[in-house]
Amino acid sequence: MSEPQATLPLNLQSNDFVLFGLPERFEQDRAALDQRWKDLQRQVHPDRFAADAATAQRVAMQWSVRINEAYQRLKNPLKRAAYLCELRGAPIQAENNTAMPAAFLMQQMEWREALDEASSSADLEALQAQTRASGQAMTAQIAQALDIDNDALRAAQGVRALMFVERFASEVEARLDQLGQ
Repeated sequence: MSEPQATLPLNLQSNDFVLFGLPERFEQDRAALDQRWKDLQRQVHPDRFAADAATAQRVAMQWSVRINEAYQRLKNPLKRAAYLCELRGAPIQAENNTAMPAAFLMQQMEWREALDEASSSADLEALQAQTRASGQAMTAQIAQALDIDNDALRAAQGVRALMFVERFASEVEARLDQLGQ
């Protein structure tokens, strides 16, 4: 059996979209992505190369890891958006770029206060619904910025904001879990 690169005309440094044969855009068909992942994994799975030389096995393992990393990035909308921003020259830099519009910060403060004051699962579920709706609206704005307006800088700002919202939504979920115990 030949080495994995013989079955894949790509190299390990190809971007995730090229690797998966997908258009370089935010909106993706999840079923097509999942099927492509399965097809690629089937081609390079290390078990296919078990009887081959150690070099072929090592290359198969590298391909398998690379395909899984790309799949994890592409299947998650937030990770996919951040990746696209980086590819288009607008890195997220969430650690050192935390500037947000005043209205967004006010919303965050209101949510934080509501979380602190929440005393029932109904309160928390209402807050969860607000954060979910906000996250969906932000995701739509990011898709618009990336796929239609080709504005990676605006998309990057949206990604940073969505990161805040998702982190807060996790806190709400944790509080709901605590109440459920």
